[in-house]
Amino acid sequence: MAIDPKKHPMPTQEPKVRARNFDEVALGYSEETAIAEAMRCLNCKNKPCVAGCPVNIHIPEFIAKIKEGDFEGAYAIISKTSSLPAVCGRVCPQETQCECKCTLGVKFEPVGIGRLERFVADRHNAHTGASPAVAKSNGHRVAVVGSGPSGLTCAGDLAKKGYSVTVFEALHTAGGVLVYGIPEFRLPKAIVAKEVETLKALGVDIQTNVVIGTTLTVDELFDMGYEAVFIGSGAGLPNFMGIEGESLKGVYSANEYLTRSNLMKAYHNDSDTPIMKGGRVAVVGGGNVAMDAARTALRLGAEKVYIVYRRSMEELPARREEVEHAEEEGIEFRLLCNPVEILGYYNENDPRDPKNGFVTGIRCIRMELGAPDEKGRRRPVPVAGSEFELPVDTVIMAIGTSPNPLIKNTTEGLSVNPRGGIIVDENGLSSRKAVYAGGDAVTGAATVISAMGAGKTAAKAIDEYLSKK
Repeated sequence: MAIDPKKHPMPTQEPKVRARNFDEVALGYSEETAIAEAMRCLNCKNKPCVAGCPVNIHIPEFIAKIKEGDFEGAYAIISKTSSLPAVCGRVCPQETQCECKCTLGVKFEPVGIGRLERFVADRHNAHTGASPAVAKSNGHRVAVVGSGPSGLTCAGDLAKKGYSVTVFEALHTAGGVLVYGIPEFRLPKAIVAKEVETLKALGVDIQTNVVIGTTLTVDELFDMGYEAVFIGSGAGLPNFMGIEGESLKGVYSANEYLTRSNLMKAYHNDSDTPIMKGGRVAVVGGGNVAMDAARTALRLGAEKVYIVYRRSMEELPARREEVEHAEEEGIEFRLLCNPVEILGYYNENDPRDPKNGFVTGIRCIRMELGAPDEKGRRRPVPVAGSEFELPVDTVIMAIGTSPNPLIKNTTEGLSVNPRGGIIVDENGLSSRKAVYAGGDAVTGAATVISAMGAGKTAAKAIDEYLSKK
């Protein structure tokens, strides 16, 4: 049978329709399409796709089950190594991980592994109400700080081995960046809630509104009888450029903007969560968070949305799919541009007082690409005399985040790097005995799947440590 050279396309909402609603953009495969896409898999003996997956999902095996129409069998295989399959199928950058290793991709488009994972997880959630089996208790207790992807993964893996696991979450809803950072149209909150409920069914206890470092300290967790602690508190401290005007009303970090929309439900028509809506919006940055913020602003009623990025489209770090969706929805990319000042209107009685100033635009300078930097990307260089003004009413800074220093400042003997990330060894062990860490708390802002991989690595190390006690 001849192999289709292209992936089966993912059905989506029409751009003009979806740009004004928060319903999920991608609609998912049907059973027929999933089976047809699975038939493209060559079932390679050396399984290069598995090596490209940070959590080592048995990819050819679960795809083989889809070919047979055994969708629950496929889910069982994925669940052996992944605690969040419905999430990963939506937000994982498969194109730079498992799919970029796909043998079929040498000649044709790779197999749509992420789309198949999403299909399997969604079908299971829609058709199966059975709770997972709870492992027999082994008598050991572990505390997990943060309910983002690394924390949930670590908790799930340990619960499956019989550990009593408590997850402490600072916010009022479990999910971490999955609920406050990723918009509804990319990752519906009901999907995250379902994954969290599955973990609870395994015996994981999740306590919200507990800020480790304030409500409790890491040392107090040990005093309470926990034998190991995993820190997966993420990177929630936003970065700014340090340019004039960043204190004006109408300037947000992407973290704040997305949290107000996602977690605080500003996207609901009847919400009273304060957020700037309408007008013209500039989003500074070129990553997935920038795409999320720009597309959210459009759905909240913006007349015009700009992505302002200092490099070219080739260097843009966001996923191609997200960039394409943004372009289809009418978002304008101002590339090779960098802000040098945020302009504002100030009350006459208090000139240049940020408390009384509102954004009226940004002054940018055009850039050109010079020699490569330490990461191999060509460094942007300002073009003298090329400044121009872009009239906008709201500015969203999406230029990265750093780990919050709260845990570091309240935990004696915890070593961190200059960026504030917790220093760990290859097993996720920090400089403190029995204190492990992973995800954005270690690396700074990164991908969901890499955070999950770190949580899985730490869970294995914690199990090995406590099994010897």
